[in-house]
Amino acid sequence: MISKIFLSLLWIGFVIYGFFLAPPGQPDTIELIKNLSTGNWDNINPLIIAVFNSIGLVTVIYANLLFIDGREQKIVAWPFAIASLAVGTFAVIPYLILRERNPKFSGEKNLLIKLADSRLLHIFISITLIVFISWGVISGNGLDFIQEWQTRRFINVMSLDLLCLCLIFPFIIKDDMLRRNIKNDALFWTVSLIPLLGTLIYLCFRPSLPE
Repeated sequence: MISKIFLSLLWIGFVIYGFFLAPPGQPDTIELIKNLSTGNWDNINPLIIAVFNSIGLVTVIYANLLFIDGREQKIVAWPFAIASLAVGTFAVIPYLILRERNPKFSGEKNLLIKLADSRLLHIFISITLIVFISWGVISGNGLDFIQEWQTRRFINVMSLDLLCLCLIFPFIIKDDMLRRNIKNDALFWTVSLIPLLGTLIYLCFRPSLPE
């Protein structure tokens, strides 16, 4: 119950900030999103490119976790999983609030579950994420990013969205561990207290779901 209250307050606060308190939107935001989406990255700060692509990859990870978690839930997970690919935290947190703890997995793994459970897929995602983040940090202009963050709603909210997604992984990772018969509190807290990197390492080395 405490976690649901916390997540509810976090979601409400994020919505209020995103729509009412964040810096104003800019007229060229749609053009920026289009260029970022299509790989037309000329004259765009690599840090912005890295954050944009990182949030896309992180939401793919969440979609995989939600597809597996939803097998034993009363609510349907796939609408939240698909929506998370577009709006990130705005879709993930409502699912985490509505779901119930259920550390079980039953039935056969269909093609979608097998893909979501794939170790190779998560190794590929992890390597790609690390490459984007490293490239953004090394090649990007930090001062320019800060200025953009302070003046552009899209950059501001996108960055906070990525940060939030990285911090709330523990709310769904615990049950994922138990489904794989991993009953190790020390491992859970290690993964939880190392934002993003801890989760990536776990996803790359976790055992497969038992059928």
